[in-house]
Amino acid sequence: MPAPANPPSRLADERAMNPENPARNTTSNDLGVLLRHWRDLRAVSQLDLSFRAGVSQRHISFIESGRSVPSRQMLLDIAQTLDIPLRERNTLLLAAGYAPIYADTAWNAQEMQSVTNALGRMLRQHEPFPALVMDRYWNVLMTNDAAPRFFNCFTDMAARAGPRNMLHLIFDPQGLRPFVVDWQTVADSLIQRVRREAVGRVIDDRTRQLLDELLAYPAEAAQAGVERRAPSIADASAAMPVIPIGFVKNGHVMKYFSMVASVGTPQTVAAQELRLECMFPADEETEARHLEMLAAAPQPER
Repeated sequence: MPAPANPPSRLADERAMNPENPARNTTSNDLGVLLRHWRDLRAVSQLDLSFRAGVSQRHISFIESGRSVPSRQMLLDIAQTLDIPLRERNTLLLAAGYAPIYADTAWNAQEMQSVTNALGRMLRQHEPFPALVMDRYWNVLMTNDAAPRFFNCFTDMAARAGPRNMLHLIFDPQGLRPFVVDWQTVADSLIQRVRREAVGRVIDDRTRQLLDELLAYPAEAAQAGVERRAPSIADASAAMPVIPIGFVKNGHVMKYFSMVASVGTPQTVAAQELRLECMFPADEETEARHLEMLAAAPQPER
């Protein structure tokens, strides 16, 4: 008996690779370019992606070449497999001809109230030590009372227009930089943090611009009469489980480390991009000096 012209398995495969709505096909193939970009960024081959996402390698190849448009659910499964941030998942959906599904409202919108209320409670509970909420670009959105009082002990916070950026505050020679011990070590670690903690490990254009701005500051910070050549923070903290950041105040080094938290199961872009950073004294001496310093510090404008 002669074989059928189109075996059932092949027909099924072709139907799976045909777009549900051919009108969504575009000659620019933005979707294919984006998908290849994310595969390369995650160092995942088509074969590996097919195993992880439950999609045939041939289908992935057809999507990347522009011969097929996946269903919305398949695209979301692929995005989940590649750990693509929610903001960029919206971009993928648009490229495939679908409407975005992840709300991109402001961080303080009404629908974010449950999250911001929780953050507010965490900020208050961290008194008398600094705590702040930042967006993905280190812009400060919320703080507790201790944060501006602490930073105002080193620099005039009222002179810095909002929204304040935490990295610029630290790198600016007119900000905290002259008070930071072992500046180059701290600067290198912060640059590494920007890359490591970027949402979805994505160095987007705005993050790249931020890094360029930080690296554009003068190599040597103005001393402003501050004694910052204290003993090396690394040497003094060799036995600690973390590398703290040290600030010089009245000739004494106060050492702090940070704990960073984010929303565990975000379903909006803003929720995914928020992070809470809490500063803790790294030793009892720092804790005592911190309490003394804040007790004498006036309440600044926030």
